[in-house]
Amino acid sequence: MTLATEDFIRRFLIHDLPSGFHRIRHHGLLASSTHKDAIALARRLLGVAVLVEAPEPDELPDHSPPCPCCGGHMTLIETFARWRLPRAPLTSTPPTRENTP
Repeated sequence: MTLATEDFIRRFLIHDLPSGFHRIRHHGLLASSTHKDAIALARRLLGVAVLVEAPEPDELPDHSPPCPCCGGHMTLIETFARWRLPRAPLTSTPPTRENTP
């Protein structure tokens, strides 16, 4: 397919929005406002069985490891990659030649 220059530029500029405008892509079948209703309608029209979702638990299970000393709840603050040193704790004053040992 060959287009004239003017026709190509016209078709190309259809997709270019004026300054200050934002392209909105939140519409259609999966739009958040109609998502559940649209999916239910599509399932009914296609004759697909309705999936029964398991109720979500009120509280998520705790997968953190127990403290090796007391066995209590341990909160992980930071993890680091193998063969890497952990970050040094922040100091109140940055190191200089005068205050470093």
